[in-house]
Amino acid sequence: AHAVIPPRKNAKMWKPDTAGAKARNEAVRSSKYLGRALWRNLTGYHRRSRVETKMHCVKLLGQRLLARDFDRQVAEIQIRAAILNGFTALGIPRTVAVG
Repeated sequence: AHAVIPPRKNAKMWKPDTAGAKARNEAVRSSKYLGRALWRNLTGYHRRSRVETKMHCVKLLGQRLLARDFDRQVAEIQIRAAILNGFTALGIPRTVAVG
């Protein structure tokens, strides 16, 4: 596993003393060379951001399960997933070519 943390826009290079500093310097170098948007797509940062957002949505539906029985807990989680999928389907825009 490796950390995928976007450097600041005005990030400067650090002394390459540690492995973390070397990894950060590589991220700074590649994000400046490729551009921030392309760097995020290549490193998978956009996926991490989407997962964090979705987990926040799951927590908004409740942090605890109310059911005590395991089968009912599974059903409760499936219901929450269905609710989130329904909201996601409502929020997906339809793209239409103009011109």
